[in-house]
Amino acid sequence: MSEKKKDRQKAAAQPAAPEQAADPQQAASAQQPAQEQASVPPQEGQEGLGQGAELQQAQAALADQQEQYLRLAAEYDNYRKRTAKEKESAWVQARADTVAAFLPVYDNLERALKQQTQDEAYAKGVEMTMKGLQDVLAKLGVEQIPALGERFDPNCHNAVMHVEDESVGESTVVEVFQQGFACGDKVIRVAMVKVAN
Repeated sequence: MSEKKKDRQKAAAQPAAPEQAADPQQAASAQQPAQEQASVPPQEGQEGLGQGAELQQAQAALADQQEQYLRLAAEYDNYRKRTAKEKESAWVQARADTVAAFLPVYDNLERALKQQTQDEAYAKGVEMTMKGLQDVLAKLGVEQIPALGERFDPNCHNAVMHVEDESVGESTVVEVFQQGFACGDKVIRVAMVKVAN
């Protein structure tokens, strides 16, 4: 019995060796799964490259959006500053126009104060009215343009008369016919003056 078993084992072992040697397709097919497994990392590497390209595109898009945001913020800041400047300019112009409308009243009160009168109450009333008008102008930021004794400035003085006077310097205002007014840097009305040559 033991010999038969040994013979069977030999017979089973001998055909197996030729089949392995005779069938190279099976060996190649056995190697294919190993090659497929070896090819997996390159595919993962390609996916990594694709993700890297997508990341670069996303970063470029983000940079573009940030640049657009900065431009929009700068444009808005410029618009805000320009609007504030225009608003201030409109306020100054409206104030100047309003004050200019009241200047004839100022001129009349000034003439009335220069007139001699026996009525002290009348003179006191004109003086108080003039003082009230001057206070209102001061609250609006309106000031008289210095003229008498000043050097003639064509930007704020209007010379309607000239006089030869060696006692004063050349181009010096010696008399003011009509007071000039300014609001900040804006001249509302130039002063009407006499200038010494």
